[in-house]
Parts: sequence; structure tokens; C-alpha cells
Amino acid sequence: MSAITASDVKALRDRTGAGMMACKNALAESGGDLEQAVELLRARGEAQAAKRAGNEATEGTVQAYIHSNGKIGVLVEVDCETDFVARNDAFVAFAKDLALHIAASPSTLAVTEDGVPSEDRDREIRIATEQAADRPENVRERIVQGKVDKWLDEVVLLRQEHVKYEGQKIEDLRAKLASDTGENVVIRRFTRFAVGE
Repeated sequence: MSAITASDVKALRDRTGAGMMACKNALAESGGDLEQAVELLRARGEAQAAKRAGNEATEGTVQAYIHSNGKIGVLVEVDCETDFVARNDAFVAFAKDLALHIAASPSTLAVTEDGVPSEDRDREIRIATEQAADRPENVRERIVQGKVDKWLDEVVLLRQEHVKYEGQKIEDLRAKLASDTGENVVIRRFTRFAVGE
């Protein structure tokens, strides 16, 4: 069996829209065979989430989390396609867990990479470029990209590992909920409040 690379996982993810861990597991199960991994994901209903991604999510829920000391609070909006799913216990629990995660993750800037302010991204690129200045020229670009990617993992909500579910990224949890409910699930926005900030 060949080793599963990040580019293999990305290729499968781009093709099916399934979550990262679901893609990785399907590739491992299929011995690295992309076509067989696609079939596995389709059989599990994971690939269907990609087809629903274009559906408009106009229903949903707003959930809140207030830390026990009363100094941190979060509001989060998670949307779906129907009122029926918006009232579903698993959907509401996902939104509540998301609010808890955001409260515990003060570095979170945006839901997606596109939402990260360009001035913050440019600042990180400048810092990474300065840090890589003494490295050989042929590897500088990869070093900068690696540092920026690591920073994005910290500040982009969908790329973060959930504080409550070790090893599971927010995007994978969102994709699984979309698969389970049969609807497009969108984390629309969040606001984090902290006393003194």
C-alpha cells in the first residue's frame, strides 16, 4: 500500500466535497485508489454533501456560549436549508459546540480563508519572508507558504481542530453534519466578546 499524501487527500476532497478525515480514511481503506475512495464516500453519503453545497441555506440557528466566569461570550450563526433541520437536536448541538470552541480559541479571525483580512495575511507573509531570508533561495517560497499555512490553521475556523473532539477539524464536523442531515450546512458568522478587549 502506498502512503497517503496530502495532495491525494486534497484531490479526493476537491472531487467529492467530503471532509478531510473522511477522504483520508477512504483513501486508506482503498489502498490509495482514488476511484475506489470516491465509491466508498458515495456509498456513505459523504460525497453528496458537495452537491448540496450550492443550495441556499436560509434557515438556521443562533447559539450563544457564556463562560462560567462571565468574561467571555460568543454568538454564532449556523444555517441550513429547512426549518426542520434547524430545530434538529444534532444541528443545535453542533452550533452550541461551535460557540464553545470559538470561546476557547481567541485567535480565530474568520470562518473561511476568504474572510481573513488581507492586511493580516500580508503581515504574516512579510514576517515569514523575513524569517526565511537566511535560508537557501530555492526553499524560501515553501518555507513562507508553510508558515502562512500554519498561521491560517490557527486563525481560520474551518481549519481548526475542535477543542472538544480531538483530531477532528471543524470543517470535517460540518461536512459530517451536512451528510447526516442531507442539507447544506453553513457556518455564517460569529462574534466573540471578552471583557477588556
